[in-house]
Amino acid sequence: MMDTAPNIASAVAGKRVSFVASDTEESCAALSRLTARYGDTPTEGAEVIVALGGDGFLLETLRRLLDRGVPVFGMNCGSVGFLLNDYREDGLLERLAAAVPVTLHPLRMLARRVSGEEVAALAINEVSLLRETRQTAKLRISIDGIERLDELVCDGALVATPAGSTAYNLSAHGPIIPLEADVLALTPVSAFRPRRWRGALLPYAARIVFDVLEAGKRPVSAVADATEVRDVARVEVTADPSVALTLLFDPEHALQERIIKEQFLP
Repeated sequence: MMDTAPNIASAVAGKRVSFVASDTEESCAALSRLTARYGDTPTEGAEVIVALGGDGFLLETLRRLLDRGVPVFGMNCGSVGFLLNDYREDGLLERLAAAVPVTLHPLRMLARRVSGEEVAALAINEVSLLRETRQTAKLRISIDGIERLDELVCDGALVATPAGSTAYNLSAHGPIIPLEADVLALTPVSAFRPRRWRGALLPYAARIVFDVLEAGKRPVSAVADATEVRDVARVEVTADPSVALTLLFDPEHALQERIIKEQFLP
């Protein structure tokens, strides 16, 4: 789910800015140059975070700031950088003041292992279930307490947010979802039976439950972005509107526009 927050960007000018970077050589060099030029505030006292790295580092930064609610402006020092702005050193404070804010609400995964242990985690992009061995996974899928698919034989399945719909979901031939749409993508990964099932679009408030069939013979792992839980028996996925994460984008590079453009690429 996505909300725009137009008041945030106008309040960024003059705020205390903290720079954080991934551990790559390129990101560390950029960190050194930017802090020398603009100064640096400790993360704990910052009102805006500038993250230098790739999409994975940006997601990691957002997870670290869950309790802070601090807006994050990412600059790409990685490869794809779909959730990031272009790296430019000039005029950074002006860019921050003019940035377009987007507020994301993540998914909450509650995974129960075969042993009975439960693990909770948040996902900004997607929650995915994947087979652990050469054996295909067998999943039963229920939506809001109603069984919709009694057995999906597959390599896995995933639930993607609109922001995550252009990531793993797109690679699995799932739909690209505009940020303004209050829907989730439920997408199979290499479905074998039923072979023609392509997935579903679900309301953002849907409660999605995966039961792993034959979990001992066909072990499955569940992954919420970077948090992996092995040997799961049941996974519940729901949106968590109580958690708000704010990203800042250059106006000409807004996330909404990128998601639309992605659908017209050759």
